[in-house]
Amino acid sequence: MDLFEKFLANRGPLGSHSHYAHGYFTFPKLEGEIAPRMVFRGKEVLTWSLNNYLGLANHPEVRRVDAEAAAQWGMATPMGARIMSGNTNYHEQLENELAAFVQKPSALLLNFGYQGVVSIIDSLVSRHDVIVYDAESHACIIDGVRLHQGKRFVYTHNNMESLEKQLQRATKMTQETGGGILVITEGVFGMSGNLGKLKEVVALKEKFQFRLLVDDAHGFGTMGETGAGTGEHLGIQDGIDVYFSTFAKSMASIGAFVAGEQYVIDYLRYNMRSQIFAKSLPMPLVMGALKRLELLRNQPELKENLWKVVRALQSGLREKGFNIGTTESPVTPVLLNGQIPDATSLTLDLRENYSIFCSIVVYPVVPKDVIMLRLIPTASHTLEDVAETIAAFEAVAAKLDKGLYTKTTVEV
Repeated sequence: MDLFEKFLANRGPLGSHSHYAHGYFTFPKLEGEIAPRMVFRGKEVLTWSLNNYLGLANHPEVRRVDAEAAAQWGMATPMGARIMSGNTNYHEQLENELAAFVQKPSALLLNFGYQGVVSIIDSLVSRHDVIVYDAESHACIIDGVRLHQGKRFVYTHNNMESLEKQLQRATKMTQETGGGILVITEGVFGMSGNLGKLKEVVALKEKFQFRLLVDDAHGFGTMGETGAGTGEHLGIQDGIDVYFSTFAKSMASIGAFVAGEQYVIDYLRYNMRSQIFAKSLPMPLVMGALKRLELLRNQPELKENLWKVVRALQSGLREKGFNIGTTESPVTPVLLNGQIPDATSLTLDLRENYSIFCSIVVYPVVPKDVIMLRLIPTASHTLEDVAETIAAFEAVAAKLDKGLYTKTTVEV
């Protein structure tokens, strides 16, 4: 059999829908300046699908620094991997500032978030160690865990009884292998908006010996008094042994970092294969990240504006009877009852007739009879945007309840 022959009959669970979804439900093109209102298929839409939490993507100071750095250095500088020829004072300055901001002794700059998490996990554990991770962990964590050559146990999402049971199993196993235990969870879960039960996880260190890795991609910049993340918000930042976040959310850029004790970060610096064998992060991205971090530190009104919009959106949806789950973060899921055909028609109606663009999530991410519309509020949205969106959601929810979308033929 030819290696590629199987692709003709099976494009995978998402690819199976590509004949009608591509370019509309999947791989859509939003055009124009990054803002709450952009252009989709030639029409202006109010978009709630960009992780531009603090509105930094088009902040004038950010745009200026990005442009000046690109003009001065181009995208090639520095040339080579950092361990060989691609290190600079600015890379080290960014690492130092990031470490101080998240209240950790040291930090390591990473090229990408997804790649970073996979490689962090791969570097931290050997075949003698055991990983225990939350069942709703992001795909990058799942892929990192899959690389692990030792044992791994999964615990029910945010269920401390389940975690304790898995820690008991892991402890027994490491007594035989001589290894250690790595617990992995998230600060903010990106679909539900739930916070990881970090305080309860940290408390279990009194009963079990383990280290804690937290992916705080959605918490960095949005949670905590200073924006230092979910650990700061919950008062347990010291209990997080390895703190990770990406620049792709609140920083509105490319790159990531990992922070922790000096000796742990030094180990990762010399053993993370995805960084050792990869070209250094280009200078415009480094200089841009320094500016973004400066604004994050010195302009608390950015986070304040975000949360003003978050509170208006979430309280408004609840007042109108919408189920937004148990979110405690800016991530705002709206859960409706319906099947996939309902979801496609409803989304089509939202975009074409109400000019509202948001992400749609269906089975297998959520149960078969659930439609999730996922909203990401930002500091750039207005209260008028919130009111317009809630009114549109009321209209489509009424149609869904009447069964009107089941009869609709989807054409895009």
